[in-house]
Amino acid sequence: MSVGKVIRRYRKMKNLTQEEMAERLGVTAPAVNKWENENSYPDIMLLAPIARLLGISLDTLLSFREELTADEIDEIVREADQKLKTESFETAFEWAGKKLEEYPNCEMLILNLAVLLEAQCMLQDVPKMDEYDGYVHSLYLRGLSSTDETVRVRAADALVGRCMRKKQYEEAEKYLEYFSVQNPERKRKQAQIYAETGRIREACKAYEELLFSDYQRASMELHGLYLLALQNQDGARARMLADKQKELAQCFEMGKYHEVSSGLDLAMQEKDADQAVSIMEEMLSCVEQIGAFRKSPLYEHMEFKEISEEFVAELKENLLKCFRDEEICGFLKNNEKWKRLVNQ
Repeated sequence: MSVGKVIRRYRKMKNLTQEEMAERLGVTAPAVNKWENENSYPDIMLLAPIARLLGISLDTLLSFREELTADEIDEIVREADQKLKTESFETAFEWAGKKLEEYPNCEMLILNLAVLLEAQCMLQDVPKMDEYDGYVHSLYLRGLSSTDETVRVRAADALVGRCMRKKQYEEAEKYLEYFSVQNPERKRKQAQIYAETGRIREACKAYEELLFSDYQRASMELHGLYLLALQNQDGARARMLADKQKELAQCFEMGKYHEVSSGLDLAMQEKDADQAVSIMEEMLSCVEQIGAFRKSPLYEHMEFKEISEEFVAELKENLLKCFRDEEICGFLKNNEKWKRLVNQ
């Protein structure tokens, strides 16, 4: 936004006429009119008094900090897209460049226009491609210094994609550093780079680690939904979600223990004695298989810690302690199978 437009906007917000503003600043009303119509600029000595009068900072007056709404950004991008479709690329590119000069610090506008321009560069046979492509690249680089993580990651993502298309794999890996280590996209893109550069084992391992993490994430999310179903006293939905937990463990080859254990809580909630005891028996019988996923071909390139016999024995004893807990399992006190189970 130009200085003149900023003055007009905030003058009106202050309910000042051009004459009133001119009087307070010691200038003429035509001078204020020229500023607002961008026919001239205020004297540098007047900038601070203008900012104080309008109740804004010098940064805002000089448009160092842009304030565009999401709708305003979308409207500019739509207009740019329309120009790219109906006018020459050079004309549309110049128009977009002027918009970025007008809003030099609106990071989302910069990023969205960069994406749009890059897409058109790839779709059209554009003369001076290197010149345009270099400018788009510079826009993404600006995004890397943003304090907004979303902007940084989107810019880095775009730069990784550009480098991958140009087979600049070492450069692509550098931009991955802008992704949080918790962001699965970082590992996924790293796996793609491994695959493209012939590092097949590393690529397989990275994908397998993502797969294993996906199971853990999905399992926790299903459990969260299951708890909400119980809270809402929706037994049918709770059963469906418990079944999904079992199917998930089967799909990801987590082993029998993880498959059967997902149904125990629901059986206890429903006071289904036969089902509860049956699941308890299965859990105890396959507790040694708790690490069965370690031998699954899905995860053959991953390295897992060995599960000691002591750990398995301790787990089994802890399970028995839980199954003996009368506060939890009191409804089973007359069940003969349960008695034999907990007294083993």
